[in-house]
Amino acid sequence: MSPSVRNIIAWILQALLAASFIYAGSQKLMAFDGTMAMFGNLGLPGWFGGFIGVAEVLGGIGLLVPRTVRPAALGLIVIMLGAIFMHATKIPGGLANGLPAIVSLVLLAVVLALRSRPAARAAA
Repeated sequence: MSPSVRNIIAWILQALLAASFIYAGSQKLMAFDGTMAMFGNLGLPGWFGGFIGVAEVLGGIGLLVPRTVRPAALGLIVIMLGAIFMHATKIPGGLANGLPAIVSLVLLAVVLALRSRPAARAAA
């Protein structure tokens, strides 16, 4: 795949993921009382819901800034792994309801691969 095609695909995925994470994080922060209650019901401290909301918004913004794409994607991957774990173990409906987190995880991994350094790709 040519570098320009890789770049176009990466930007499309980054924009879609950024919109998704900024929206999801904003919703957690705008309904903060509900978010705190939900996280509390999962056995987590309520404030952690606010932390995740802020991290999602900042991660979404980071996906749009060329210098921060890789760290943002890595951070959001960690959050999605946690979300998938919670869906698998504590959230009613299991992994079927965690499908958006699974899709986001896969797409973030694709962005990370597309944005890997050229020297690292050549060595592989």
